[in-house]
Amino acid sequence: MKKIFIIILVTVAAILNPVKVYAADAWAIAAEALGVLAAYKSALREMLALGNNVNAQMEVRKQDMEKNGVDKNKREVELVDSIMTRLVNSGQYELRVNSLPFVWNVNDSEIFNAACYPMNYISVNRGLVRGLNSDENQIAAVLAHEMTHGIEQHSAKSYAQAVAQSLGAMMLGMNLDNGSNIDWSKFSAMVDYSIAKNINVPVEYAADEGGFYIMTSAGFNPGGGAAAMNRLGYYVRYETRNVLEFSASDMTGDETFSDHPDTDKREAKMVEFMTAYGGEHVTVKKEGRAYKVFIDGAEIFYSVNTGDNPTSAAVNAYYFAGGLVKAFHDFDNVEAWNFRRGVSNQTDFLTDDLPYRELREISFLYNLGEKIRAAVTEAYQNETPATRKKIRDDDKTRENFWAKIKSEADNAKTKAATQLRVNADTYNDHGQGELALKQIERALNAKNQDDIAECLSIRGRAKAIVGDYDGALADTDAAVEKDPKNLYNFLNRADVRHMRGEFELALEDINRALTIDEKNPIAYKLQGDIFDEQGKTSEAELSYRKCYELSKNPLLIPITYLEKIDPAAAEKLNKKNEEQKSDDKN
Repeated sequence: MKKIFIIILVTVAAILNPVKVYAADAWAIAAEALGVLAAYKSALREMLALGNNVNAQMEVRKQDMEKNGVDKNKREVELVDSIMTRLVNSGQYELRVNSLPFVWNVNDSEIFNAACYPMNYISVNRGLVRGLNSDENQIAAVLAHEMTHGIEQHSAKSYAQAVAQSLGAMMLGMNLDNGSNIDWSKFSAMVDYSIAKNINVPVEYAADEGGFYIMTSAGFNPGGGAAAMNRLGYYVRYETRNVLEFSASDMTGDETFSDHPDTDKREAKMVEFMTAYGGEHVTVKKEGRAYKVFIDGAEIFYSVNTGDNPTSAAVNAYYFAGGLVKAFHDFDNVEAWNFRRGVSNQTDFLTDDLPYRELREISFLYNLGEKIRAAVTEAYQNETPATRKKIRDDDKTRENFWAKIKSEADNAKTKAATQLRVNADTYNDHGQGELALKQIERALNAKNQDDIAECLSIRGRAKAIVGDYDGALADTDAAVEKDPKNLYNFLNRADVRHMRGEFELALEDINRALTIDEKNPIAYKLQGDIFDEQGKTSEAELSYRKCYELSKNPLLIPITYLEKIDPAAAEKLNKKNEEQKSDDKN
């Protein structure tokens, strides 16, 4: 087994000290200067392999849930689920061929934190959700930032950098074959510390920028990123009591160990992204404790703090401006804004879609509709063709960038295309039908896919897992017809028929698979499961014995049968499970 020795250091919250990595080439240069280039390259290969390992992805999610618990607040979990689903399904991005679909979980930690692991697992602390006041636009900005780290494989590179540097004093050996021996919480802490010692601000800004476009394209308010940075800045200065998040010795403007790229600077960059996205028509300026929003230099809205919310001035200004920015970006003329008479004869405009909600609410509250209409009308009248052309050219540049990533994935070599198929099948093994469906579509799109029939049978099994039993049978029937020599096509159809309750037909498929390979343990495993469900315990035991004889894997055998087949293995497994339960309680 391959071993890498790493250093375990103190925990540092990733959102407050976000992962800071050198661009791959830049770090390679630095690594060469430090004499650790070979170690970095080796570690990077391992981390990229783990990043494309479904079992490792499921393992890190399991560890997170076991160590940090699951957020018990149903509303918070549903909120993050809805935000991530929207980002993943509607945001503009593409995955590289060796990257997995995103999975996530809201854990029960109170620390203001979120992190993306190399295998595209995003861990979200309930402390982040509450720290951002459950604001969906701000949460979307942070999670899109984390997605960018995953998409650009920053996480794998930063982990490899930390391993290569080997900072600290306490060593831990780990098996990188599937990530199961890694304590990912400790490993992540070491990475955060190590990378913080080598701050590379441009990469963090790049993740902010990438996140801005993902969340904006997914339909969130473009002001969400700036609002999140403003909230983070306030949290760091006035709320956190975690000494690992902030050090009182840090000077404002310094980007030191306990700091991140300065929140004020990041906030300003997010405002720049927003202004550019709207064709430079909308700007936000801070004056004292107030925030002013301008359209082509004309002040439209003056925002001050309301109530006991110390960040309300910034949030209101950024969301007001974000709604204007979104409309200027999307619409080529003032008519598309649909200015009209609304409630109380006020001037209304646009729609109640998420990006415009705060803009319209504030406009109604302060009766700003007519003022906005006049400013917007004048802005379009004075707009040069070059402004609109730049907006569309920038859109096209981003579109072409992602098209290139997709083309590279679709035209990947056979080995990479095969791994897409294997990953989909592994998702099925974990009962993750929706993820399997996403992955198998990528496999089917791969031009160098070497087994379309097996892809169909895997897709059929995934459809059965999510409840589409008719579609599942159609796919697996097509797979068997296309390639009747592949036993896995029969086994996948057997599993589909098993889930459909068609036990006898499933057993027929298993028998046909065994005529192709009588030493396949999975066939006997599935056969045993069906016999057991039918109450045929003697037949089930015979099948499980054959499975165990061929696989030597006690985890494939139900414990009640394993106790008969191999009592010693059963006792060892029971003891391990009890120890795990004890560890979970502690």
